[in-house]
Amino acid sequence: MFETAIAKYRTPKTVHSDSGPSMKSNVLREALTVRDVELSHNRPYVSNDNPFSESGFRTMKYRPRYPRVFKSVETARAYIDVYVPWYNTAHKHSGIALFSPAQVHDGSWVEAWDVRDAALQSYYRKNPGRFRRRPVTPSPADHVGINLPEKEAA
Repeated sequence: MFETAIAKYRTPKTVHSDSGPSMKSNVLREALTVRDVELSHNRPYVSNDNPFSESGFRTMKYRPRYPRVFKSVETARAYIDVYVPWYNTAHKHSGIALFSPAQVHDGSWVEAWDVRDAALQSYYRKNPGRFRRRPVTPSPADHVGINLPEKEAA
């Protein structure tokens, strides 16, 4: 992987990685130090992983019929060619109020939210005794990111 990336994009100054066995291997260390690449690793038990991509990987690995091992690059690409459109258009994400990324991206979630909210409020009006208080229909956050700065005090 590194040989291919270096051939295509040039040698990086630094490679930062988690402390997993493949990233700490002697083979990789030697291949990179020969090219004067500085190696940087996370501290033990400290995760700097991207939670958005990790969530996507977890969803993929726990889907029914996930092959665990791909027999070839072509097999992996074929799987991803089906998985990515499903993940973006059909899969409902708990982190974005059970809407798909496509719905949030194109704004169509608002219409779906209106239908959900109408159904929930109608059920509440018919059965108020089943609720402690009027239910609130969740909606996606307005803005998300990793390590966002805290809002400045007004």
